[in-house]
Amino acid sequence: MGIVEEAHNVKVLGSGEQVIVLSHGFGSDQSIWRYLVPHMVEDYRVILYDNMGAGTTNPEYFDFERYSTIEGFVYDLLAILEELQVKSCIFIGHSALSMVGAIASVSRPDLFSKLIMLSATPRYLNDVDYYGGFEQEDINQLIEAMQSNYKEWCSGFAPLTVGGDMESAAVQEFSRTLFNMRPDIALAVAQCILQSDLRQILHLVTVPCHILQSGKDLAVPVAVSEYLHQHLGGDPLSKSWHQMVICLS
Repeated sequence: MGIVEEAHNVKVLGSGEQVIVLSHGFGSDQSIWRYLVPHMVEDYRVILYDNMGAGTTNPEYFDFERYSTIEGFVYDLLAILEELQVKSCIFIGHSALSMVGAIASVSRPDLFSKLIMLSATPRYLNDVDYYGGFEQEDINQLIEAMQSNYKEWCSGFAPLTVGGDMESAAVQEFSRTLFNMRPDIALAVAQCILQSDLRQILHLVTVPCHILQSGKDLAVPVAVSEYLHQHLGGDPLSKSWHQMVICLS
């Protein structure tokens, strides 16, 4: 195992010819895919990894300057694909870190046959003619709460994000992975994600995309998925180049 694989706890499962790469969102780790992976391994070679900063990664590897922008996570993904000698893959990304695959595909479209984006967003902040779901004051309050008492913030953020009370298995699972993050690292990653604006790269994405969005997502409104659908690049003559699915449950 190479240093990149070790740092990101890379696991390769299955033996299919087509490669699927699974990338989790903020506050979680690769364990979120455990119910999905068994349905894939018979037909695909599945690559799982932890984004740097997840509670399952060594905090000594976290470079605050490198991960002050999304590009730091993009370099990691490309390094993993290079170390594993992946020639082409389907990338499945969750939440804001779905954009990691999108950015990576701009520089190396040959490495990606398809992007599947779950609750993806290029920008959380509202702007002129853009509804991301948050005002700057909302972001400031969230960051202040994280700085003030991280554990307490996790207890409130998990049920709000997942949608349910603390007795819910899904909420408890997300609470666990949030708690596992080192507070200063969680704060740095949150600031990176919440202040990012990646709208300018969308027209450069030429790889076919599938956009999946929950109609009940409290962090990413449906308007964001519609924005992605309209602004991602690709073949302008093909309406099926980028497909969008809204799930109301």
